[in-house]
Amino acid sequence: MKIDLVFLEVIKIKRFINDLKKYSSYALFSAKAELKAEVSSSYLNWIWWILEPICMMFIYIFVVEIVFRSKEPNFPVFVFIGITTWNYFDKMIMASVRLIKAKKNIITNVYLPKYILVLEKSFIYSFKAFISFGIILVLMILFKVKYTFYLLLFVPYFLLLYIITFGICCILMHFGTYIEDLNNVSTIMLKFLLYFSGIFYNIETKIPKPFNEILLKLNPIAFIINSFRKIFLYSQMADFLVLALWYIVGIAICYIGIKLVYKYEKNYIKVV
Repeated sequence: MKIDLVFLEVIKIKRFINDLKKYSSYALFSAKAELKAEVSSSYLNWIWWILEPICMMFIYIFVVEIVFRSKEPNFPVFVFIGITTWNYFDKMIMASVRLIKAKKNIITNVYLPKYILVLEKSFIYSFKAFISFGIILVLMILFKVKYTFYLLLFVPYFLLLYIITFGICCILMHFGTYIEDLNNVSTIMLKFLLYFSGIFYNIETKIPKPFNEILLKLNPIAFIINSFRKIFLYSQMADFLVLALWYIVGIAICYIGIKLVYKYEKNYIKVV
């Protein structure tokens, strides 16, 4: 019995890999088309992708440094890292909740594994995130923050962010197809999570022990933001044990999300 279950899971994984190879080119093409359409009627075109996070950075600088008189070193870079990471997670989550209904015309006429819709969105927001991380590298030069080999650690931490976000988005896309209020619930939960992720403050110094350590380990977004700041600003090694544990959790979340989509994707057409 156990051997049969293992065999079935291997088949599902093989199907996922084959579908990913088959439909990833569609996701990439669709992402490019959506990015072009997004700026086609704008006077500033793609410059908005740079202006938006920079404007948010100045808002946080005004509120935190001028109003609350925080003295966090290299605060513009510090807060920009938080904004970039949070924007990626936040926009992916909000885009996924009603994704099936938003793509109704596609899923009712052409078959494709529905998690490919999440993959398409991930290409869009990953592209924008890389632009923002490029700005971070420029800001590091302006604020005389040294480039070190620790920057290479960006890859495993961004990959972790991608895996966790992708898995959560697949789950929310599934339940968002059936539950109308999930969009409102997600908005509230994200606002709650925003203030516990250290976007504009340092969790390690502003929250007393042991609550800061608990928050950094149990909140993956806070952990990833803090890790990015360590490798970009402080030339420090992040916690690889926590990283490994969150990779396990992230892969498990992806597995659950993709399994849900495969199991119920035939019913989505009936609902929308």
